[in-house]
Amino acid sequence: MYDIIIVGAGVVGSAIARELSRYNADILVLEKSEDICQGTSKANTALIHGGFDAKPGTLKAKLNVLGNQSMDKLSKDLNIPFRRNGAFVLCFDENDLDKLEELKQRGEKNGVEGLEILNKEEIQKLENNITDEAVYALHSPTAGIVCPFTMNFALAENANENGVEFLFNQQVKGFEKNRDYWRVITDDNEFETKVVINAAGLYSDDLHNMVSDKKYNITAKRGEYFLLDKQVGNLVDKTVFQLTTKEGKGVVVTPTIDGNLLIGPTAEDIEDKAGIETSKKGLNELHEKGGKSLKSVPFNKIITSFSGLRAHEDNDDFIIEEVEDANNFFDCVGIESPGLSSAPAIGNMMADMVSKKMKLTKKENFIEKREGLPLTNHMSKDEHIELIKKDKRFGQIVCRCEKITEGEIVAAIHAPLGARTVDGIKRRVRAGAGRCQGGFCGPKVIEILSRELDLDYEDVKKSSTDAKIIFRKTK
Repeated sequence: MYDIIIVGAGVVGSAIARELSRYNADILVLEKSEDICQGTSKANTALIHGGFDAKPGTLKAKLNVLGNQSMDKLSKDLNIPFRRNGAFVLCFDENDLDKLEELKQRGEKNGVEGLEILNKEEIQKLENNITDEAVYALHSPTAGIVCPFTMNFALAENANENGVEFLFNQQVKGFEKNRDYWRVITDDNEFETKVVINAAGLYSDDLHNMVSDKKYNITAKRGEYFLLDKQVGNLVDKTVFQLTTKEGKGVVVTPTIDGNLLIGPTAEDIEDKAGIETSKKGLNELHEKGGKSLKSVPFNKIITSFSGLRAHEDNDDFIIEEVEDANNFFDCVGIESPGLSSAPAIGNMMADMVSKKMKLTKKENFIEKREGLPLTNHMSKDEHIELIKKDKRFGQIVCRCEKITEGEIVAAIHAPLGARTVDGIKRRVRAGAGRCQGGFCGPKVIEILSRELDLDYEDVKKSSTDAKIIFRKTK
């Protein structure tokens, strides 16, 4: 019997797990995929939003600002790459200045600090690659960029270090309510728990609807992206939005925390909650709208395109509450943008609700900090040399694009909740994330996974359990 079962190991489920791990409780996280960070958390714009966009009075507005404010301490404690680069919202028409003023006033009502409207000369002084067509911009200095993968992994690893158990390939199929506990039924297991927390992202409506007469409906919103080479990652320093007008919503152009340039997302409602393919229509839209923000966008430097899905609930706000007609069943439903920014605050809010309901006591030995993986790109030359003296594998380059060593890949495999797939390695240490997208290092990564996990080559997967790379030997 567990005290708490959390369904979903994305950034929200992991944030909740980390905050609840401060308490004396037996906690289990069930994840339907084979790894952490497999849903919306793995494919998004990687922004910590300032908080000016959400409607005042909503949970989105409140938790975005609180989450943003918590990022300096959280990133330091858990060793998460994060930078407050600031954001612009570009206005291309003098007649739309009132809309920009409304956005500024909305942000101020939400508690966002430092908002200001800049004219063309002030824009160009800060970002000389912004198009001359931009006549005004809202400047939000507290906005930031983050590594969404590391953020998710760090929260989960810290929760695990503090006693939270994680089980993968456990898709929840149903619930049974007994007098004072829940039975959680997966494909091949049954678990008993006093409390269930539903943090299942795109599928959180399905789980909620299994236990409640009040139904929710989530629509998958597909957003497509271009990722550009690090050669052009410094075209802008700030995250650049486009003001929404009667002609529609623009796309974002932003540097990433790792030095690339990201353009996107589009926004398309789809029925398939697993529909992460890209489309000609979507990529054409990125070309058209992405080129509007800068004087020149080097689309010839695109190294990959991808799409992600957002969990849009019909009520257009986060739903974070105990279900009225399902005692001790707690919902996190409709966590779309700014979900990544809000995740630390969502974790705090849910942990506060559940701990009070269960009358939990806090641990005296909670581990606040996470060291993280030994990433040689973040080290000085002397630090790297000392590491090689201890383990020669940190001197063997595997991924030439990102300069990732064998030692880093091995460390990622053997870390808490370590990598088990090629994509798991990519998201933890960036082997395969560079210009060639794994074209050169892929076979070596497969070899290392095979060796370290004692797997046949054919059993090393790209991501999910059915995503095979090697089907058979030819010699």
